[in-house]
Amino acid sequence: MSYTKSILVYWACLAGLNMLFSQSDFEGLGESSFAINTDVNSTYKINFAVRSRYFLYQNADFNFENRQLDFVHFSTLNLDYNHSVSLGVQYRIRESIDGGSNELRLTQQFNFTKKREALRFGHRVRFEQRLLEGFTILRSRYRFALDFPLNGEKLDIGEAYLVSSMEALISHSKRLKPELDHRTTSLIGWLISESLKLQLGLEYRFEAFNLNTEHRLFLLTSAVLKI
Repeated sequence: MSYTKSILVYWACLAGLNMLFSQSDFEGLGESSFAINTDVNSTYKINFAVRSRYFLYQNADFNFENRQLDFVHFSTLNLDYNHSVSLGVQYRIRESIDGGSNELRLTQQFNFTKKREALRFGHRVRFEQRLLEGFTILRSRYRFALDFPLNGEKLDIGEAYLVSSMEALISHSKRLKPELDHRTTSLIGWLISESLKLQLGLEYRFEAFNLNTEHRLFLLTSAVLKI
């Protein structure tokens, strides 16, 4: 019975991917990142990250094409065990890569997390000011996330964990109509050592679904180093 179910799931996944790739507004991308986290003290921590985004599938064809490079910093203050606030700054390079606009992004964030046995869930609210060439986009984001170890109630070195999230986004600009987006993400991670995590997953985006929906599937790879 389990073998039959596996075959059905396999063919269902193939059928779903075939439907996605057959859509004219579908694009497949990859995003790789490397992040460094450090605790300054018991209440304050900082994060630095570099992310690269590239096309894997566009215009009904598989191809590799660089799109952008991001440099990101976040400073986080823990208000208590469950609540934190963060300020972030990000610089995106596109002009020299694909001719798009470079971007400076400022972020304000509030995060609430709670743990019940092995399961941890979190609510995150972000407000962003995206400064592009000639105009600014104001974006609000809300994300609900779950994560838990795949072996037992505690994550030990060498074990895997799962992270899943759903996020809603709304963007405003004087030059553009309001835009609604939705993102669903699922990642599997491995605690390689006390200081290193590796993650692999997928993110599916419905972008501008209130205007002219664009479908994008991201292959996500990341490494997180704690020092």
